[in-house]
Amino acid sequence: MKKTFVFLAVTATLALLSLPVFANTTSSLAIETPQDAQDPCTSDSKIALYATVTGSIQTDQQKAYEAAKKYVACPSDGADEAETKRVTYLKGFIAKFEKARRKDLLTTALAKKDYAGAFALGKDVFVEDPNYLKGYMQLALNGAISQNKDLSADTITYAQKAIDMIEGGAAPTSWEPFENKDDALAKLNYAIGSLQAANEPDKAIPHLIKAASYNSKIKTTALTYAYLAESYERGPYAKQSADYKANFGGKDETPESKLALENINQIIDREIDAYARAVALGASDPNKAAWMTALTDLYKFRNKSDAGLNEMIAGILSKPLPPVPTPITSLPTPPTSPASGNTSGAQAETKTMTTSTKPAATPTPRPDKPKNN
Repeated sequence: MKKTFVFLAVTATLALLSLPVFANTTSSLAIETPQDAQDPCTSDSKIALYATVTGSIQTDQQKAYEAAKKYVACPSDGADEAETKRVTYLKGFIAKFEKARRKDLLTTALAKKDYAGAFALGKDVFVEDPNYLKGYMQLALNGAISQNKDLSADTITYAQKAIDMIEGGAAPTSWEPFENKDDALAKLNYAIGSLQAANEPDKAIPHLIKAASYNSKIKTTALTYAYLAESYERGPYAKQSADYKANFGGKDETPESKLALENINQIIDREIDAYARAVALGASDPNKAAWMTALTDLYKFRNKSDAGLNEMIAGILSKPLPPVPTPITSLPTPPTSPASGNTSGAQAETKTMTTSTKPAATPTPRPDKPKNN
């Protein structure tokens, strides 16, 4: 407790020096009658309690806190000005101590992996200190690691709050449990993206892309891109594919259907890019085989064969991660000859969804926990 609450010592000491004190404090401490032991609110007992506070404020604040609580619990009827000042000071010390202790207990609960208890404490901490950046960062990271669905909504809220504060210029005293500012922003965005990938994939995509933009280990973590591929699949691809089938399924090809297909193809290209990065980075990941299967199927669909696939994987990390695609509003001019291995633009020849459909990608195995290192 000494380390956590040492910041109170200076201000508490200054406050004590400005307050009236009891006379003969030292000699009074040596005397305790049976009546004093039973009644902590006698004059001598209060002298002893106050002396305990002043004597322990810098060395044992828990002891000072307990004495202060006993003192302020005594009746204050008929208190003079000096007594009123002492009680006011002690109440202020108690409030500061309890506020600081809740932050300490929050850290302790997270260290013990008592995530539910930590999140419950967090709500009280943020009521008292709505700008407690360290708390938002701690809970966001641990909430993502826990994969506790009951905590997901709060985890996302706290991660976004921390991101907004950091991008607004706020900085904690220490970046722990992160390495630095970039690492914090990367992992906070990753926390949001990984939790939203299954149920809110459209929202997850920009967070995962942003997470990979910082100089952090997240940038070289295969799961970052596996979650991104999954988000493209569950989000924009699922919606656009369903719309295509509803509007153009079983009908003759039209400029509108071609345009819709081009928009679907660019989503598939993003999946190919993301899976290629996951495969390139996931040398020892148990999910690599599933990612490779999904990647091969998608690549062959877009390129009519797997020619150039291995070369594409080998060079994928040297290329920038594509942004969220902008909707195509007009058909591109077909190239004179299709480029082999093209995964970034429209092809000269495309088949409508009525005659050729994208293969069902092997579902991305969802890990128990998102990696945070």
